[in-house]
Amino acid sequence: MRTQIEPVRNIEDIRKRFPALKQKIGTKPLVYLDNGATTQKPESVIELVNSMNSGINGNVHRAVHELSARSTQLYEGARDAIKEFVNAREREEIIFTSGTTAAINLVAESFAAKFIGKDDLVLITEAEHHSNIVPWQMACERSGAKLTILPIDENGCWRMELLDGLLDERVKIVSVAHISNVLGVVNPIKELITKAHSKGIPVLIDGAQGIVHSDVDVQALDCDFYTFSGHKLYGPTGIGVLYGKREWLDKMPPWMGGGDMIGSVTLEKSTYAELPLKFEAGTPNYIGASGLGEAVRFISSIDKSIIDKNEIDIIDHLNKKLPEIEGMKIYGVSKRKIALFSMSCEGVHPVDIASILDKMGVAVRSGQLCAEPLMAKYGVSTMVRASFAMYNTIDEAAFFVDSLKRAIEMLR
Repeated sequence: MRTQIEPVRNIEDIRKRFPALKQKIGTKPLVYLDNGATTQKPESVIELVNSMNSGINGNVHRAVHELSARSTQLYEGARDAIKEFVNAREREEIIFTSGTTAAINLVAESFAAKFIGKDDLVLITEAEHHSNIVPWQMACERSGAKLTILPIDENGCWRMELLDGLLDERVKIVSVAHISNVLGVVNPIKELITKAHSKGIPVLIDGAQGIVHSDVDVQALDCDFYTFSGHKLYGPTGIGVLYGKREWLDKMPPWMGGGDMIGSVTLEKSTYAELPLKFEAGTPNYIGASGLGEAVRFISSIDKSIIDKNEIDIIDHLNKKLPEIEGMKIYGVSKRKIALFSMSCEGVHPVDIASILDKMGVAVRSGQLCAEPLMAKYGVSTMVRASFAMYNTIDEAAFFVDSLKRAIEMLR
């Protein structure tokens, strides 16, 4: 069963819980700064997943034997933990998916089938991840609706002064990121939700980055949907969450059909299960969900002031040191920013920078960052991104800057 989680006192205590951080890349200690893509896992998550794979492994909801009962208890216990973590009103509002992408696709398919028609509009922003663009494009193609776009300014901030003019009666849903995976800017989602709701428009929040770096209270936000992925939140891969208000989830048709989501089945007609099973067809990733529940419990056990102060120190250091590098451009400039920095350097290709950093033991991301329209906005085809997590230290931030300088000097 679950490992007892001991309290932590500082960042070094946190680091001790993550085995992957102890490894070396060649002869260099690993400095892992690709947390915006996926995070490392604490021991308690690893141990729970291993114990389920090696022993507590029975399909959930379907049997009366002991292994099924234990798996079901862990699976549904995870739902309860996540319900508390995001402060959902009801546990039935927590739907397990395979990740943020699947959760957004679920809403784009199911909500659109019920509520979006020809010449309606779906509002997104210019800075969205592909997983919050493509599903809505597909939904619009099916329904005859159109996408409408809220622009960003040069600093990567939403042009909120344009929002009221875009929210007309044709807009059926707004779908936006809590925090950009490229810019690291914390977006004013509460203000947007309030404005959209004043016109009766529901809002989906892509929380893939937001859930990691913000205290998320879905009732306080009053969002209609909130999505996130387990693997960015120190949990397993292949698991995610869709939070949805019951009033919407009850009205939306199932996304997929199969076992566990049914009320009854005849060869002529089927009826559907109540929430949350209505949207969880087939054998769920019950081991992944249980691991995510354990990750949430681990996060909740840590004094958040330790994490917040450390992140502020890292942000301040990078805000000071990165602009000192000749030819460096930082994308996403805001007082409301997480420790995630995307950049390019004049005369040096981002992929080459990332490759040399890897030889120094520093893992960063390079490429389009699943945000090709945003790259086009800034007139580049690729960037370098360093994204920090709760276990990264100010010393690692300083080492990253020094390594970045060395890599650029080598490439010029």
